[in-house]
Amino acid sequence: MNVSTSSLHQQLPIIIDIEASGFGSGSYPIEVGFVLPNGDAFCSLVRPEAEWTMWDEHAAELHHISRQMLFKRGKSCQETAIWLNRHLRGATVYSDAWGHDISWLGLLFEEANVPQLFKVEAITTLLSEDQMRIWAEMQADVIATLNVERHRASTDALVIQTTYHWVQEQGKGNPDRRRDPGTVVDSPIKLGTAKTKRTG
Repeated sequence: MNVSTSSLHQQLPIIIDIEASGFGSGSYPIEVGFVLPNGDAFCSLVRPEAEWTMWDEHAAELHHISRQMLFKRGKSCQETAIWLNRHLRGATVYSDAWGHDISWLGLLFEEANVPQLFKVEAITTLLSEDQMRIWAEMQADVIATLNVERHRASTDALVIQTTYHWVQEQGKGNPDRRRDPGTVVDSPIKLGTAKTKRTG
């Protein structure tokens, strides 16, 4: 049965991803990205607050974002918080690192002195046990197919959203569709050609 584009859009969750200065005490968000149900990706660097000094060089080797880049191109916490609320107000968005991401988002909105107008849930709340078991394998296939820069917020969000889509197709008995995303009927996800709207 064919699935209409509008129906598919309704089925795909909004995914949010955050890159940070590191993990643990003193870490803070440095880039926020999200992907809407239609596949549009958005991304913004975050300029560190004066007291945000923790910097993990190992993490920097993964995301390739320097502190100099953040101060040159990043937006303030307030600008970033307002931007997120404008796009995500009233929505429930999903993360594959919920524990970390809600902490970093909470810090960002606290520094911005702006209320967070959207809700963040773990992507696992949308998955069955069977789907969780195949998630890692499916995500590896998605990463190989997308051929995008990893450990940047919007592309990681796209990987998560696409993995969710492929896992759903696998559950419907359409395993071939995960191998060739171009065969997914009316898919809004144009793998390999996705464009991110960067604000920083």
